[in-house]
Order: sequence, then C-alpha cells, then structure tokens
Amino acid sequence: MLKKILSLFVLISIMPSLSAAPRAEAWLHWDKSQPNRTLEINHAPWQAFIDRYLLAFEDGINRVNYAGVSHNDRQSLTRYLDQLQKLSVDTMTRNQQLAFWINLYNAGTVSVILDHYPVESILDIDISPGLFSNGPWGKKLFSIDGQRLSLDDIEHRILRPLWRNPLIHYGLNCASLGCPNLQTVVFTADNADRLLEQAAKAFINHRRGASVSRDRLVVSSIYDWFKDDFGKSDAAVIQHLRQYAKDPLDKQLMNITKIDDDEYDWSLNQSPNR
Repeated sequence: MLKKILSLFVLISIMPSLSAAPRAEAWLHWDKSQPNRTLEINHAPWQAFIDRYLLAFEDGINRVNYAGVSHNDRQSLTRYLDQLQKLSVDTMTRNQQLAFWINLYNAGTVSVILDHYPVESILDIDISPGLFSNGPWGKKLFSIDGQRLSLDDIEHRILRPLWRNPLIHYGLNCASLGCPNLQTVVFTADNADRLLEQAAKAFINHRRGASVSRDRLVVSSIYDWFKDDFGKSDAAVIQHLRQYAKDPLDKQLMNITKIDDDEYDWSLNQSPNR
C-alpha cells in the first residue's frame, strides 16, 4: 500500500512539469553582441551528422537513426559541442548568436539521447537535479565563458527572453515526435530567420501543430505551455496559426474562436529502421 502511495505521489509531482513550461527569465550575462561579423563559426560537423542520420519520412516527421550512429561520428559530434563551448558568445553578431544557441541546443539534445540510448522517450532520461526530476533539461551540460548552462537555460533564460520571438519554438527540437522537426539544414547567421519561418509553416500545417475537425480545434501542447509567447490568449494563438496556415487549414480557422484541446507525443523521434 505504501509503495502505491509513493508511486502516486511521484506521478503527481511530475505532472506539472509536463503541463507548464518554466518562465522566461533573462540571463543578462548573454545579452551582449557585436554589430559586425568578426568571427566565423564552423557548423559543418553538425551538418555532416544531420546529413548522415536525420531521415525525412513521408508522414512529415523527421527522425534520427540513433541506433546507426557510428563511434567515429559520435566522437565528431562531441568535438563539435566542445568547439562551440570554447567560443566567446559576446564576440558574435546577434544572428550568429541565434544560430549558435539553436544548434547547441539541438546537437546537445541529440548527444544526450545517444548517451542514454536506447530509450523510448526523452522523459526517461532523468538526470536533472531534484528528487522528482523528469528529463535532462535541468542538468548543467555545457560550460561557456565560465558559465555552466543547461538546456533549460538556453531555452528559457536566453532564447525566449532575449529574442522574444515565438518562432524560436519551431527551431528547437526536444527529440520527440510531437516536437517541431529537427531541421535538415543547420542554422547559420544567414539562414536563421528564413529557417524559422519555414519551420513554423511546416509545423502549423502538419497535424501535430493544428487540426480542425467539425469546428473543433486541437493544437500542439506547445501553444498551451508557451501561450504567453504566442500572445496570452486563444485568440492570439489562432491569429498566429493563421499567419502561417495554408489551405485547407486557413479556411478551417476562419470561424474558429477558441482552442478545444491540445496534445503532444513524447515518443522518441527515432527512425523505425533500427
């Protein structure tokens, strides 16, 4: 009986972390940049990894062949992450920083999955601090400019509060089927804005992003967890969806005034050919 009570307590303790995102609170140490490009950042190793192991499936979801990653390519990914951590972020332009943080987050997430593979979900990687931690997001994985950072720090203390751009959510990938795709092209200073726009359109027009059936709107839980980033209301979220929706979704949204439900699939975005 005691065991059942403890199990229920653990479940209740974990549930809030799945239904609410951390607040966006700026870490002002990272709010410095250079107006002119003086540094070139080599993201080629990350692109090579993506080219080899990221697979685009007919259902519109990109999946990673985690099981097929070779020892040499695993080492190459580690060296890439080490290379990023040796850079001085405040010497980069604003767009370089945007690409830097998104690539670090995504490559770091893939690295964490590989460290613990096989797993069925990123939620199974309970390495964050705290008795009832869920997932890897709170663990300090990186060291940059003498500062220790976690995936949560990158998303909720740097990208969200310092950029204040809801499209950031379409660039970050949490290794789950319900998440916006890991992009087939790495982010750079020159393509970051365009890639985020493309990713927004692709996600919103996929059933993971939004779907309407019998005038009932179901959206990704991203729009619930991060509603403040998308305008704080159902109406604002719907307006955001319509900004990027194509037919038939755009027409279906014309008379929709509220969100009826949200959903998210935490299953690992792994290639089924494993």
